[in-house]
Amino acid sequence: MRRRPNYLAGVGSLFWLFLVGLPLYVMLAATLRTRQDYAENGPVSFPDSFTLDNYTGAFDAGFGQYFFNTLVVTACVIGIVLLLVPPLAYAIVRSRGRATSAIFRLFLLGLAIPAQAVIVPMFYLISEAGLYDNLLGVILPTAAFCLPMSALILSGAMRDISPELYEAMAMDGATPRRMFFQLVLPLSRGGLSTIVVFSALQAWNGFLFPLVLTQSDSTKVVTLGLYNFQTAHGIDIPGLLGAVVLSMVPILLVYLFARRALVQGLMGVGGK
Repeated sequence: MRRRPNYLAGVGSLFWLFLVGLPLYVMLAATLRTRQDYAENGPVSFPDSFTLDNYTGAFDAGFGQYFFNTLVVTACVIGIVLLLVPPLAYAIVRSRGRATSAIFRLFLLGLAIPAQAVIVPMFYLISEAGLYDNLLGVILPTAAFCLPMSALILSGAMRDISPELYEAMAMDGATPRRMFFQLVLPLSRGGLSTIVVFSALQAWNGFLFPLVLTQSDSTKVVTLGLYNFQTAHGIDIPGLLGAVVLSMVPILLVYLFARRALVQGLMGVGGK
């Protein structure tokens, strides 16, 4: 039996596509226009002429340094998370002791503490440690706030590993260390990809810690560098949107390549 087309769903899809596509068009079109053209014709109009000055101007304003600083912060945060979270999640999943369970619950309290609530003591702690206006002073608290969620995600992924596999390796004389490297890590690739994407997003889009814990231009990151397009006489909207597009490209590529692993990892949160 031939099914009738669902015209209502088609109309709804077109309407949703319009709602999503219009802001993207306004943003991308503005980056290819001059500031005068944008001011005279409005944000929705088609550009009179195309220019790449907004992209080159972003790098002339020091955006390249901010971009590099953000890459350093993001790479270091991901490295810290990958170094600490897998052994922690493995201990949580394999240990049957009450102490480990209590420590894990205490560790997860970090999910309930917003960064805004601890920014003042964090400022004094970083200052006393001599890390103020230093990228390391941004990296450490950012990584610390990524650890609770990353541990929750990865422990959920590790709980999906069949106990029979552990028993089979134990019968072969495998040590816990060998199980971790030869069994757990290979079967937790989805969870590992998820925490990498999550940590990268948190580090790349971080604003509060760089704002409070850095001051000089040499330590600014992308989110703070966008302030350079705001002056006492107004905001260079095409230039600002050009910098926004440049800042979106790396993290968008990371998400596009790892989106399937991200969804699979999040589905495993909490275990079976």
